[in-house]
Amino acid sequence: MPKPRIYFDYNASAPLSEAAREAVVAALNVTGNPSSVHQEGRAARGLIESARRDVAALCNAKSDHVFFTSGATEAATTLLTPVYKMGRSELRLSHLYVSATEHPCMLSGGRFAADNMTVLPVDHQGIVDLNVLEQALKAHDKTKGLPLVAVQWANNETGIIQPVEKIGALVKAAGGFFIVDAVQAVGRIPLDITKASADYLILSSHKIGGPKGVGAVVAISDLVMPLALVRGGGQEKGHRAGTEALPLIAGFGAAAREALAAQTEGSNLPRWSDAIRTVIENGVRKLADDAVVHGAAVERLPNTSFISLPGMKAETMQIAFDLGGIALSAGSACSSGKVGASHVLTAMGYDDECGAIRVSTEKSATQQDAEAFLTIFARLVTRRDQVAGESGKSAA
Repeated sequence: MPKPRIYFDYNASAPLSEAAREAVVAALNVTGNPSSVHQEGRAARGLIESARRDVAALCNAKSDHVFFTSGATEAATTLLTPVYKMGRSELRLSHLYVSATEHPCMLSGGRFAADNMTVLPVDHQGIVDLNVLEQALKAHDKTKGLPLVAVQWANNETGIIQPVEKIGALVKAAGGFFIVDAVQAVGRIPLDITKASADYLILSSHKIGGPKGVGAVVAISDLVMPLALVRGGGQEKGHRAGTEALPLIAGFGAAAREALAAQTEGSNLPRWSDAIRTVIENGVRKLADDAVVHGAAVERLPNTSFISLPGMKAETMQIAFDLGGIALSAGSACSSGKVGASHVLTAMGYDDECGAIRVSTEKSATQQDAEAFLTIFARLVTRRDQVAGESGKSAA
């Protein structure tokens, strides 16, 4: 009987939870269209509103300030627009400021033209340079429109946590709007939209054990909202047209409810323990003293390690782990199939083109799982050192 595989790629996608699965299946049997006023339609609408309340509660937001999308990428593209609406009036946002380590859906700029976008530098640990941001906001020309700043709460590759409260305070002082990509942070650390000075959060269902294909925008209020990206029938209060994906939304709500319960049971401590991460990172350093754990000097998600082994390509390592029964990523899932340096590492000033592997665990991870990882890592270190030794002999 084959050994069970070890899944260390939760930042790419968490397995569907049983509660979310049951919610999806139950919703598949609900016939009505959520926009219909008859009994069947009201039943469908009730499931959506219940999920909306669960998602809002996970961020300490109001349920009527949540609208659902097909995922985080659509949510980002919706929010990254120069045109917002305040009632029937238009509000112009003339320039977008994003950090250099953002997810590609943010770095694409959404509906902003490239010349109306500034990429903010980060330090060697991946933290946004607050001085550069402050100066950029002070130099912003408000006669053309307000500034819009978009930053990840936690990075999808390194797991480093940005000082969102400090960033939000700078944005508010400049009279701008602040978008926080909370995709990786939600469910792993407690989130409170009211304390982050954020105007909008971006969430994704499948990162917390919900189904793929659904995400959400969570707003601090509904006074100012982005010009809709998907327009038509007026669903989601006009913020996102199209009949709602009822089963996916119901599953998202169930996953959000579970994530909030886990945080509450832990007295608002992170859902994931960093014990396994510590075992892995300490073991890596003992096996290879030149190995690099990126962002180790700053606060990170307790489930994430981004590790480079100089002289060993991340893709090679990923394949070795996969063959050894461990699933992990070489960078983020959206780009791990591409050969080349991680833009996150480049922004952090790490110039080794070999890249890094991302280990992202969950609370079910065990000491034995960590030891299995280190066993394969040890083989990779041995292989690298042997190749280097043979190359040295040939050169001599």
